[in-house]
Amino acid sequence: MNFNLKGKTPSEILTWFENSVIDDGEIVSLEVLESDVETIGYKALVDLAQLFFMKMLTPLKKEEDTLLLRFRKLNKNASFHKSQNSSEKYGVESEFFTIDKTAQLSFLYHYKKALSFINIQSRKRVLNLGINKGDEFKVIQEMLTEEEFNEKEFVGIDYSASAIEYAKKTFPHANTEFICHDINKLQELACGKFELLISIGTLQSSNINFNETFMSLYQNHLEKGGAIILGFPNCRWIDGEMIYGAKAPNYAFSEMSLVLKDIHFCKKYLQQKKYRVVITGKDYLFLSARKIA
Repeated sequence: MNFNLKGKTPSEILTWFENSVIDDGEIVSLEVLESDVETIGYKALVDLAQLFFMKMLTPLKKEEDTLLLRFRKLNKNASFHKSQNSSEKYGVESEFFTIDKTAQLSFLYHYKKALSFINIQSRKRVLNLGINKGDEFKVIQEMLTEEEFNEKEFVGIDYSASAIEYAKKTFPHANTEFICHDINKLQELACGKFELLISIGTLQSSNINFNETFMSLYQNHLEKGGAIILGFPNCRWIDGEMIYGAKAPNYAFSEMSLVLKDIHFCKKYLQQKKYRVVITGKDYLFLSARKIA
């Protein structure tokens, strides 16, 4: 479907999106003036697409001064968030497994900044909770020299057996270990303490008591002077797309209260332990903490 929105103001374009009914998978093309796009900016148009669960496709030139902006409606039901809550909800056959967060440049940028903040080069023993196929370890490997990577010990824990088997094949190194286990029963592993704890989007799972688990990790598994990186999802994955905005239960719109509550708890707790804590990121909010010298 083609619609003429030439010369429309940002408010008028927003109103058009609010009032339009577009089916899943449908592609709509909007005729706009090149000068309109220069005024509004592509960044605002990509944000607009996310607000209405759409993916902005490559614009096409129609006439000398006219562009076709194309948007595809995402299928809201094509999301791992709607999968049954089992250990293989995140396994190799799942929708989640097709996602690579590190391919999202905003995620990658802020994750690498978090690793730099805690001085990854100095951390010899690293634990990642909710490691899945190992994407976060891959970024660390790319940041370090081969010698720096090999002199560290990496342990990844996840409840999905198939994801853990995949990670083992991806990282066959002698200094990496992947364990299939329930994070709620971490004490059964007797895995000791680490100089860096990482968990991206895992501790907020509905079957985990966030405050209790976080304090247990700090008290039982973090070395004195160790560092922490936690990633809090401020997004949803729909039809393979990362859509900005956390979704709380019982709300039809993005609502960040639970995310901010957990971040505030961790920051206050760590500051009391003499940690410097920073919060960065966008689609994922990163809490990075290192001991004050």
